[in-house]
Amino acid sequence: MNFKPALNYFVAENFLRYVSIDTQSNPESNSYPSTEKQKNLGKLLVNELLQIGVKDAHLDEYGYVYATIPANTIKPNVPVICFCSHMDTSPDCSGKDVKPIIHKNYQGDDIILPDDPSQVLRMSEHPDLKNQLGNDIVTASGTTLLGADNKAGVAEIMDACYQLINHPEIKHGDIRILFTPDEEIGRGVDKVDIKKLGAYAGYTVDGESAGNIENETFSADGAKLIINGISSHPGFAKGKMESALKIASIIVTMLPYELSPENTEGMEGFIHPVGISGHVEQATIDFIIRDFEEENLVRYANELKKLATEVLEDFPGSSYELQIKQQYRNMKQILDQHPQIVEYGMEAIKRAGLDAKLCSIRGGTDGSRLSFMGLPCPNIFAGEHAFHGKEEWVSVQDMQKAVDTILHLCMVWEEKS
Repeated sequence: MNFKPALNYFVAENFLRYVSIDTQSNPESNSYPSTEKQKNLGKLLVNELLQIGVKDAHLDEYGYVYATIPANTIKPNVPVICFCSHMDTSPDCSGKDVKPIIHKNYQGDDIILPDDPSQVLRMSEHPDLKNQLGNDIVTASGTTLLGADNKAGVAEIMDACYQLINHPEIKHGDIRILFTPDEEIGRGVDKVDIKKLGAYAGYTVDGESAGNIENETFSADGAKLIINGISSHPGFAKGKMESALKIASIIVTMLPYELSPENTEGMEGFIHPVGISGHVEQATIDFIIRDFEEENLVRYANELKKLATEVLEDFPGSSYELQIKQQYRNMKQILDQHPQIVEYGMEAIKRAGLDAKLCSIRGGTDGSRLSFMGLPCPNIFAGEHAFHGKEEWVSVQDMQKAVDTILHLCMVWEEKS
């Protein structure tokens, strides 16, 4: 079907509104969502959906936004598809009082962020800027992250909802919308009601460069290494004290450099210490371990056991315990069983006028776990770059292409059913 993309995009205006709302999640919190302020964006999204005519839009007690755009096709049995983005921003960098700036008609010069001139976007450090000449680049002001991860995806889905409702010539089946909290801290789908969604396939809109679709993520475990040392009065500690903190420090220092995130790329996995806490008597090292091959996670856990055992040979009174917690698994295991879901995504990207590129994610998305919960869910581009930091940026034109891709996906599923 020939389709002319909507001329009146609202994605940039949406995005600028959404990033001004602080939705940072908190890994130390045990509540759902982890921060109540995430619901502020959820309430705004529900109100905007209701205003454009999405009658069942609502926010649940856990901070999830659900909505449905009813089918407008006469074809029976068109599969229900879901579009999903997360509302929270990373705890790694402040998301409070974000001041977005649009740098119009980018021509390749360095972009200096005014509130902290030491923050500079250079094409040499952000290679995708080479594809943005003439486009409008959105950044923060230099003291916060921008929040394109993943409010770009939220804004794109919201614009697509508007276009679907106001352009009945775009034929589609039932479309489910899901906005999640707490994705950045690994809890994005903990409380999702899969039965309520009732979708056959999903697409997270949380990817990077325009044209990318991702069908593969890391498999991921969390590891907690607990060191039990021996405490004594420091004035009388000779020959007695075995400091758990010092033992933990030695273990971190001796981690294999070839398995560090700063020394890996592509399909290579890693062991990454993310925190040390404790005192002389007991200390804990928290790790994340990642690889595209699930069996390598076992190998990395054994590497930690081996290293801890070797270090503790010099501390005969001390001991350790290693706890492993599964976080998510490579969604390719599920998506390979449903090849048309990715194929239709590739087709939609091409129809939007882009070169479709199938990629792997050195990380995870809500789609990783949704796929194993019964909703196969690849990840399509949102245009976000340099996430979790002050140099985060997104292109207005890439966001518009993401809107077009979502609309084409709706039509591809309707056409091919």
